[in-house]
Amino acid sequence: MNLDFLGWSEELALHFAPFAAQGLQVGRVARQHQHTYLLYTDSGELSAEVSGKLRHQAHSAEDIPCVGDWVVMQSPAGQTALIHHILPRRTQFARKAAGATTDVQLVATNIDSVFLICGLDHDFNLRRIERYLVMIWESGASPVIVLNKIDVCEQLDQYLQDIEAIALGVPVIQISALHNQGLNALAPYLQPGRTVALLGSSGVGKSTLTNQLVGEKIQAVQTVRADDSRGRHTTTSRQLICLTSGAVLMDTPGMRELQLWTTTKGVSTAFADIESLATQCRFRDCQHQQEPDCAVQAALTEGELDIQRLQNYRKLQREEAYLQRQRDQKSQLNTKARWKQATKSMRQRQKDKWQ
Repeated sequence: MNLDFLGWSEELALHFAPFAAQGLQVGRVARQHQHTYLLYTDSGELSAEVSGKLRHQAHSAEDIPCVGDWVVMQSPAGQTALIHHILPRRTQFARKAAGATTDVQLVATNIDSVFLICGLDHDFNLRRIERYLVMIWESGASPVIVLNKIDVCEQLDQYLQDIEAIALGVPVIQISALHNQGLNALAPYLQPGRTVALLGSSGVGKSTLTNQLVGEKIQAVQTVRADDSRGRHTTTSRQLICLTSGAVLMDTPGMRELQLWTTTKGVSTAFADIESLATQCRFRDCQHQQEPDCAVQAALTEGELDIQRLQNYRKLQREEAYLQRQRDQKSQLNTKARWKQATKSMRQRQKDKWQ
């Protein structure tokens, strides 16, 4: 198995050099199960698990290997390999874990491009596309919008116009995965050593596209409901798939819940048009409501900005602020708990000393 095709680079080699001197090996996480991992290495596939030290030192899900990670491991003959270290990630796609807890869930790491698959049927949703774009830009990867099911779409020109209004500068490719139509346009992104992730809701055709790109049926495909074009999750876990082009493809399960995690640049990049308008407002702290000389409100009046796009922008900003408050609160509670434990341990040592 060629590490260069898997995305190995000179930068990774520099980070790995001290470990190589210790006789350790390197591999890339291809699949993650509950407690074990499948690694791609230069000697083939290996089954691995996280070492006790690495698991003990992990403070969050970001400290545990994820599909796409390059890891340092030890592989004794005839035994399960042990993962000791995670090499620095170039990019990482993360979301807030489902539920009420404030925890992160890593979706993919070390991704070059993300194919955002959108079905041109009843499930087409501009607001969901905006949310995906925020998270892709935040990950550090480059988005590519792939409009699938052009064979059943009667409003293609309108959909293209709608996409161009919200996805400034993002490449848009039109395909029919089922009929193998337009897939050649994806080739520039599937070059040797490049890693591409497929993202999108269930039923948009990710598994069908995966099978077409691989050249054989490796993913189950199910029909979608006629009323809303939603499908069942045919892909149940993330995995790396090596293509004959030398690229690596990562298919992911459809996501029912897609909550933000961090958005230091995602919102501002995905809504660059609104952010640019805001710089033209009279007041720096303009809330774009009733303030005089508000460029955002002027754009709404003149039809240059869609009200639903502005509302989604505000919604994501509120979600971002709320999540930041939750993280800050959790951090304060964790710090308080550590100090409490340290004080307790100190008192116990003092007590033992005088006994």
